[in-house]
Amino acid sequence: MGLKCGIVGLPNVGKSTLFNCVSSGKAQAANFPFCTIEPNLGSTQVPDPRLEQLASLVHPGRIVPATVDFVDIAGLVKGASKGEGLGNQFLSNIRETDAILHVLRCFDNPNVAHVDGSVDPVRDMEIIDTELQLKDLETVENRLAKVQKQAVTGGDKQAARLAGLLSRYRDVLIQGKNARSVQLFNQEEEHMARELFLLTNKPVLYVCNVDEKSALTGNHYTNRVTGILEKENEQYLIVAARIESEIAELESFEERQIFLESMGLEESGVSRLIKAAFKLLDLETYFTAGPMEVKAWTYLKGTKAPQAAGLIHSDFEHGFIRAEVIKFKDYMHYGSEAACREAGKMAVEGKNYVVQDGDIMHFLFSR
Repeated sequence: MGLKCGIVGLPNVGKSTLFNCVSSGKAQAANFPFCTIEPNLGSTQVPDPRLEQLASLVHPGRIVPATVDFVDIAGLVKGASKGEGLGNQFLSNIRETDAILHVLRCFDNPNVAHVDGSVDPVRDMEIIDTELQLKDLETVENRLAKVQKQAVTGGDKQAARLAGLLSRYRDVLIQGKNARSVQLFNQEEEHMARELFLLTNKPVLYVCNVDEKSALTGNHYTNRVTGILEKENEQYLIVAARIESEIAELESFEERQIFLESMGLEESGVSRLIKAAFKLLDLETYFTAGPMEVKAWTYLKGTKAPQAAGLIHSDFEHGFIRAEVIKFKDYMHYGSEAACREAGKMAVEGKNYVVQDGDIMHFLFSR
């Protein structure tokens, strides 16, 4: 399954710089608002050392990592929900993403103008959250008027249940809260919620963009923001996007590691960001390993074996018979599939097996 993250924020907070760090795309980063107009698209490989470790034993023809797609979306301003700036365009682009990376400016730089004249990440966060909430409230109220009529005049029970959910969304949005704060009680409500495509229902990772000297410990700006986010149980990350862009341009892994160590960092902000995005969406990875390729497959935590097989090909899911599963640690210890089989470390699992992160899997199916 693919993962698509939308990078959002006010103009000139470092969105395009961050996008250039984490993706194969190249976006213009400049000191003026709305430098990004059309959304920039790019992708990056998910860093996973287990791929290389498996490949060192299997010696495949190729290694295929999982990937994450990123969308750098035009800067949002106050009033975007009513069409200010590039608001309507921004809001249509963000609906297509699985998760939101909300970039907050947490650095001082007199050479980089702020659209509101001063650096205040808490204010900036509230502006964007409010605009998204207002757009969702508009969506909810428009839909609610229609389904209430269907429920009353047509006696439509499904419409009545949807109206109940929409009313709960309206109540929290009016209070200035995000749609994701609404508790869903069953699978039917979860399905209805997905079909609404509400902006504030999407999981959010707040990215505090800092200067180089604050990359390790943060600063007074990040302290203010993270204090609020922790109380609200929201996920965040501190990243120095400009420095990360310099690291990304280094050719060798060794050069990048030396740069990181000089800053006191164990891994790049890009790597941490991708891992955080996976955690945000409850995503995990299983592997297929053979002489042709070693490949990483991304799945939703809790996925059962037939559905995991379906990620490779729909025929694998429809004709699923069983899965042969080797744990990553066992594969590395015994050194091959044959050795694992001989040692009794290959399990045969059926349709109810819940795939675990790091499983090496081989599927048997009938056509």
